[in-house]
Amino acid sequence: MTNEKSINSKKSKDLPNENGNGQVSPNSDEQKASDQETSVGGSKSHIENAATDGVVSYDLNSEASEAPTANEVEDPLLVMTAERDELKDQLLRAMADTENMRRRSEREAANVRKYGHTPFARDLVGAIDNLARAVESAPDNLETLDETTKSLITGIQLSWTELQSVIEKHGIKRVEPHGEKFDYNLHQAMFEVPTLDQPSGVVLEVVQHGYVLHDRLLRPAMVGVSKAGEPTGKVNDQAKKDC
Repeated sequence: MTNEKSINSKKSKDLPNENGNGQVSPNSDEQKASDQETSVGGSKSHIENAATDGVVSYDLNSEASEAPTANEVEDPLLVMTAERDELKDQLLRAMADTENMRRRSEREAANVRKYGHTPFARDLVGAIDNLARAVESAPDNLETLDETTKSLITGIQLSWTELQSVIEKHGIKRVEPHGEKFDYNLHQAMFEVPTLDQPSGVVLEVVQHGYVLHDRLLRPAMVGVSKAGEPTGKVNDQAKKDC
């Protein structure tokens, strides 16, 4: 009898309880476990919802802060003014570059017109020197000569006079430095002439005339320069031979 009661009591504990309505109610242990799971699940869902709500609210706030307000919208007038100033600056720069290019082109064209015939002028001075020697070798009194020689010398002199006017018209000038101060830009010293009458550095003799084209030297004049402190009349013959 005692064993049967203990077995029935164990069965009554294992079987679900029925309430007054005939429904089966779970055991108290299972009820507690389900209540704990429900409370834990509810707390987890609450935490997840809270975290989700926090993230959404943060993103919304950041987007709201980044969105420009009505006061921060750029004024179209300011934009147009900035574009106008930029275009004006570009226009002024372009005009300045064009003006500089125009001046440079004019300066180069002037230099070409002025010095473009420099090689021809440099080659021409040799022929001019030969013609000058022919004129200088002619006698002063042409009446003693026959008509043929007289006509020939007269023609050479006229050619020389015309050639001088033509070369001067094109800017070619003859350098005649006799009696002038020695200038290393125009003269080339070939020898020194000892003298007591002139200070040092004065051109006393001209071996070969020089020529310039406007302000450019075509050929320097070869000259003899004075040297003070020596007896008058003595010439440095050795220097002449060296030249």
